[in-house]
Amino acid sequence: MDNALWALGRTSGMIALALFTLSVVLGILTGSGRALPGLPRFSVVLLHRNISLLATVFLGLHVGTLLLDSYAKLTLGDLVVPFMGSYRPFWQGLGTVALDLVLAVIITGLLRHRLGLRAFRAIHWLSYVMWPIALAHGIGNGTEGRDSWFLVLAAASVAVAGAAVLWRVSAGFTETAKVRQGGIS
Repeated sequence: MDNALWALGRTSGMIALALFTLSVVLGILTGSGRALPGLPRFSVVLLHRNISLLATVFLGLHVGTLLLDSYAKLTLGDLVVPFMGSYRPFWQGLGTVALDLVLAVIITGLLRHRLGLRAFRAIHWLSYVMWPIALAHGIGNGTEGRDSWFLVLAAASVAVAGAAVLWRVSAGFTETAKVRQGGIS
């Protein structure tokens, strides 16, 4: 049973990281006033939300299975207090920090209408902090984190996110609010 939990914990963590990468990239692209080729803007927003939700499900599976696994020896405290774990405390602590940031984004997302758009956006920017921390956690703490295939996947993730940032800051970028106000045609 422990081998199955360990394998499920590792696999769900890698899937969560890949989905969070896609979510971050879509979040970067969603902030632009431009449509993506073949997709209307509202579709990108919906895709971003749904992939974020799916990533969160896999993150919950990752954390839950490792909590139940006797080899991982995670405690509830390890999920809340960073850098206190028994196995690779620094790298595990990065995972805890990333989890805490994801929880902050989820909670503010659920309370978005009560917090207001400015507060929601300010806290939602934590996603851009969470992602590289989670990536570092996967490299430093993951069983396959230093394997060449995982490092290639990590490098590709960074390249795709970097390309999205470059696309967003390019000359053709328009802020959605400016488009709505008629400031940019």
